Amino acid sequence: MEVELKYRIENKRQMDLIWEDDFLRSMEERDSRESIYMKAAYFDTADFILRKNRIAFRIRKEGDKVMATLKWRDRDVDVRGLYMREEINVPVKDEACFLSPDPAIFKESGEGRDLMEILADDPLRCIFETHFYRKKLRIDSGETICEVSLDEGEVIADAGRALISELEIELFSGKQDDLIRIGERMAEKYDLKPEPLSKYAKGINLTAGEEQA
Repeated sequence: MEVELKYRIENKRQMDLIWEDDFLRSMEERDSRESIYMKAAYFDTADFILRKNRIAFRIRKEGDKVMATLKWRDRDVDVRGLYMREEINVPVKDEACFLSPDPAIFKESGEGRDLMEILADDPLRCIFETHFYRKKLRIDSGETICEVSLDEGEVIADAGRALISELEIELFSGKQDDLIRIGERMAEKYDLKPEPLSKYAKGINLTAGEEQA
């Protein structure tokens, strides 16, 4: 399960201050800092059958790595900006997946087989993309390990674009309460507001008119 906090970042200075924050540095794992360009394509059928089943199908390139991801049971974000989702990640060698992904990528899991049954013979198409730069580091509080990411870029769909400017704190291991404590401390220090929309939700909002057509 993916468990993470998302906060909206209002400007570049705010982002720079968080990246250099002393509190994060006090818990930072050595040599964990990285800056990487990421692009992703999200897929669905012409009638948005995956959206109707609350399933997200994503192919993402992270530097030189390509990863296929299936997410589901994305509950509504709560007031703290906490997201909880089930997730499967499978490495992919062929970048052609960005044009025509095969649902059989996930066939080794029960959820993947359910996906193939839901899709039947309906072809997948790209409904939107995300392009962003991510700066990230790992922190260890002694009881909890998290990845802290700063994302800056865009969601791009035929109908328009939406800004990506956010802080993500993802729980790798340990206590959810510790994750929330760290997030709340950062939010108070930098006057951060919870980000109510995931990148996927922003993309779906852009395609809403197409879905209703």
